[in-house]
Amino acid sequence: MMLKKDASTPPEAPIEPPAAASLLAASPAAAPKPSVPLAEEDRFGMGALEGMTMADLLGPADQAPRRRSSPEPQSQAVRRSVDDFDFDEEAFLAALDENEPVGTTGEVVKGVVIGVESDGVYVDIGGKAPGFMPKQEAGLGVITNLKERFPKDLEIEVLVTREQNADGMVTISARALALRQSWETVRNLAKDGKVVQVKVNGFNRGGVTCDLEGLRAFIPRSQLQDGDQHEALVGKTLGVTFIEVNAETRKLVLSEKKAATAARFAELAVGQLVEGVVASIKPYGYFVDLGGISGLLHQSSVTGGQLRDLREVFSSGDRVRALITELDPGRGRIALNTALLEAQPGEILIAKEQLLAEAEDRANRARSLLRQQEQAAG
Repeated sequence: MMLKKDASTPPEAPIEPPAAASLLAASPAAAPKPSVPLAEEDRFGMGALEGMTMADLLGPADQAPRRRSSPEPQSQAVRRSVDDFDFDEEAFLAALDENEPVGTTGEVVKGVVIGVESDGVYVDIGGKAPGFMPKQEAGLGVITNLKERFPKDLEIEVLVTREQNADGMVTISARALALRQSWETVRNLAKDGKVVQVKVNGFNRGGVTCDLEGLRAFIPRSQLQDGDQHEALVGKTLGVTFIEVNAETRKLVLSEKKAATAARFAELAVGQLVEGVVASIKPYGYFVDLGGISGLLHQSSVTGGQLRDLREVFSSGDRVRALITELDPGRGRIALNTALLEAQPGEILIAKEQLLAEAEDRANRARSLLRQQEQAAG
């Protein structure tokens, strides 16, 4: 049974803990502590913290533990520049160049032959791996001996046809580059209206075939001088010019007839006196056959006099001598003039035969007059 304390009884005085020094003195110095396992609370000393607040832990403001100051303020921290690192601009660019792909599709590159196999040629083009040129891409036509055609250390120029694979190797072609150059050559020849010589090497129902600058070309029967016997042309050499040049569709169409016209145009010049035969009469003038090509003698260029009807001067089949006043090979046009041969306007209407007989001398005087007019105008 618990006894109830009298309220009048004064409270017992609190028991003061013994001082640390007295406790140390009371305990024998040499007495070993009993080896008893400590409770989790005693091991980590957390029991003494029970009921304490953060303020209790920190203590008064003036006794709060002070942070260790940094050796120097953050704002004064040393900052490293690019120059402090272990690389420079040259090393950086060299690293880029080392990993730069060599050869993009369609690019022309130069290289040196470093090896030849039965299926192709290896060429050093400056990449991390050599370029490979398959045997069928070694050039135009059939190449039977690759080692003879491509000896080691031979410098060659090739076209990249496929960019590098996972191993860094690109596919290259001497044939593709030769074809590109051939098309460029043919385009220039066509642009200049050149006549070229080709050898017929085959035929079909529509015409004959030939080779030009390594390209396969076709001449339609309608463009042959002897289209009815085109089979007999195999092995013969023809002078031809160009109708169509298209590298994208690989169409190269030639014409023997047009070449004859182009060759004839090459023999003519403005101011030249030519002779021909009236092939036809139109309301606007005469078409004159000049030997494979036609010139137009327009009604305004026949005479300086009054011309009522074209048949007053020439009829079909009549011989004509006239000056060339304009040449357009591209459109096949030749402008003729007889009025410049007249000593006085309308002379050809009354003395045509005399005018034609004296045409050479009259043409010389007309050319001198034209030059004087040009100089005066200039």
